[in-house]
Amino acid sequence: MLECRKWLGARVIAGALLAVSSAAAFAQTAPTAGTNANPTPVGDGTFLLTIFLKHDESKTLPKINEQLKEQGFYKAFPPPGVQVVSWYVMMGIGQVVTLRVPADKLREVNRAIENTAWGGYRTEFYPTYDYKAAAEQMREQNK
Repeated sequence: MLECRKWLGARVIAGALLAVSSAAAFAQTAPTAGTNANPTPVGDGTFLLTIFLKHDESKTLPKINEQLKEQGFYKAFPPPGVQVVSWYVMMGIGQVVTLRVPADKLREVNRAIENTAWGGYRTEFYPTYDYKAAAEQMREQNK
């Protein structure tokens, strides 16, 4: 189990670094007129991290919420310096949170989840980047 976590942790970090470099490369591309481009600025040292907080279906929602409260989830998550970009409920899955994370805060985000969310949620992490402006530009160019 520990080896699996080490491997998974290395994968998350590698993906986060890839997302930072991809976002930086994308941010250097000029959007076409009329697009609402808001990519990660070049060199700001942040990346987007999408976290799936999958409900433990063996527990009722009140039990999950009580466990999260006892473990201090809402006090610890997100850690200071980490911005919540979006936080949605996805019916049948749980919650989907997208954070803007400074690269040096990745460990704090991971520890906040490990210490306070596990038991109420199963978690999945996905480093992401804003592709909306690039997709709009490609659609415009390929009409």
